Amino acid sequence: MLYAFNRALLCVALTLAMSSAKLQANQVDENQLGAWYMLFFGKDFSYSRFGFQGDIQHRTWNGSNDLEQLLLRGGVTYSPEDSAIKYTVGLANITSGQFGPSKKTLTENRVYQEALISQNVGRQTFLRHRIRLEQRWVSGQDFRTRLRYALFVNIPLNRPSLSNGAWYLALYNEIFINGERDIGGSRNVDFFDRNRFYAALGYKFSDAGQFQVGFMQQRVDAVSKGQLQASVHYTF
Repeated sequence: MLYAFNRALLCVALTLAMSSAKLQANQVDENQLGAWYMLFFGKDFSYSRFGFQGDIQHRTWNGSNDLEQLLLRGGVTYSPEDSAIKYTVGLANITSGQFGPSKKTLTENRVYQEALISQNVGRQTFLRHRIRLEQRWVSGQDFRTRLRYALFVNIPLNRPSLSNGAWYLALYNEIFINGERDIGGSRNVDFFDRNRFYAALGYKFSDAGQFQVGFMQQRVDAVSKGQLQASVHYTF
């Protein structure tokens, strides 16, 4: 009887140890710096109020080969005459990876609508407000929606405007709000989805292009993780 009891105790201990190891493998290391590498592009068609824009983003948990997300997004834009607003309707495909050695991925498809509002404050502070509504189809979950609001601030450092040759300070903060909290399978998400704060140094290398290198702090649920960001922005 004692042998059977010890054997059962050993099985329980091994099960708990394996569960703990699995949990630790999937637990995000908040002290490890991640990285996002991004390309943003767009074009306004000549003699038309329409255009297109898109972005490609490769995000990693560790700055190297541990995939966090691969995001592909693009949409059609419309800019009303004599208006500081640009509207976009588009699609996105996202492949998300787990933190750590696991190679399992999760696929998501989105439809989104957004309004981008440009505003100048004084002579050298350039603001953009972006409001985006997303319809999300995440594998293994019920249909979801999400509302996002971002405030972007660009401040030239060596020029009176964001002209060719300008170095500038780039800041933004974005908040995400979930539309549906029940995602299926007796699972729920919080009303507040996440927040991102970003600060970077940018350089406008031509009338059509600029790059930025900076740091973003993203808070999701109880996890707060830093990300190095490097991005190129180009308008054809």
